[in-house]
Amino acid sequence: MNPPFVKLLRWLSAVLIVVSPISAVAEDAKTRLEKTPRHLEWITVKHDNREVRCFIAYPEVKEKATAVVVIHEIFGMTDWVRGVTDQLAEAGYIAIAPDLLSGMGPNGGGTDSLGGGDAVRKAIFGLPPAQVAADLDAVTAYVAALPAASGKVAATGFCWGGGQVFKYATHQPKLAAVFPFYGTGPESVEDLKRIQCPVYGFYAGNDARVTATVPKTVDLMKEAGKIYEPVTYEGAGHGFMRAGEASDANAENRKAREQAW
Repeated sequence: MNPPFVKLLRWLSAVLIVVSPISAVAEDAKTRLEKTPRHLEWITVKHDNREVRCFIAYPEVKEKATAVVVIHEIFGMTDWVRGVTDQLAEAGYIAIAPDLLSGMGPNGGGTDSLGGGDAVRKAIFGLPPAQVAADLDAVTAYVAALPAASGKVAATGFCWGGGQVFKYATHQPKLAAVFPFYGTGPESVEDLKRIQCPVYGFYAGNDARVTATVPKTVDLMKEAGKIYEPVTYEGAGHGFMRAGEASDANAENRKAREQAW
């Protein structure tokens, strides 16, 4: 067998190892959403000249509920992210996930219009920071004002969204708490001093790109006089909240997901 062909087979094997669990988790998320007894819906939050498409899940509870804004990964608005909102609703929260790529795709579309992959990543990295903050402000205000909401709003994010939610805490003083998952924190003490809520971070032991930044964030948050409680799950990899849901997930990712949840 010629060497180039061997290299191609090895590359394909590596790709399949990465892609297959993601595809399987996506299918599981679709099934969950189809079978959930909770009320789910798409809504549009308008502000300035923008319309932000959002997915919202309601809990089956008697009292008014705390709300959670869910910031998606670098993959944009996916079935997995929608599944997270349903899981949060199952736990008793109103959960809302904005597609921050709303209006950024072809013909004014969002994540779905970009076709996935590199096109979505490129669009994510091209988002203006001020627009992201304004979108999140509008979504936070919307969900806080819902009749079924208590007015208390927390926020969480994963991967790219993990970094964004930490950053959003420096901007939005009304948040009750933020929960960044495997996302880096801001590097300015002056920015961190604006945070008005506790930050609870979740990181993977086998994710040096992100987790190696945590000690510096600990020092900066301490200097800023803010509450920051990071947890690192040894043996888990980046994206363990998604990967840990797969039926063939390794023990470390599954354990990390269960403990973090």
